[in-house]
Amino acid sequence: MSRPATEQDIHDLARAMPGVTIVPTGTGLPVYQVSGRSFVFFRSARPDALDPDTGERLTDVVVFWVPDPGTKEALVAGDGPFFTTPHFNGHPSVLLRLAHLDQLDRDELAEIVADAWLCRASKRAAARWLAEQHPTEQRPADRS
Repeated sequence: MSRPATEQDIHDLARAMPGVTIVPTGTGLPVYQVSGRSFVFFRSARPDALDPDTGERLTDVVVFWVPDPGTKEALVAGDGPFFTTPHFNGHPSVLLRLAHLDQLDRDELAEIVADAWLCRASKRAAARWLAEQHPTEQRPADRS
């Protein structure tokens, strides 16, 4: 097990993936894209994500793409920090509060970021990365 994950790890891991661009937003929160498609992004406070104790809008939510609904269900139903909101019903992603990020270790976060990237990268880029980094792994289902 590696050390607990940090917000900086999200940025470092996302930037380290091939072909990543960071899209500026009006809120100043980064959106990480590959092949012109978002795979990790930081959300501004929205009415669909509220703190269960205070009712205040959450200001520390990060969205990660996932390969398929089964993966989403498993992550959300598990003991980890992932959740979803009605706004994301049917969307291939999970949400995570930065306040709960320390429930993951850096290695687990690295896997989540890489899977998100694989979901959105071109087939050629994903195949090349898998061949170089993880020759025994399969690409997650394409979510065009």
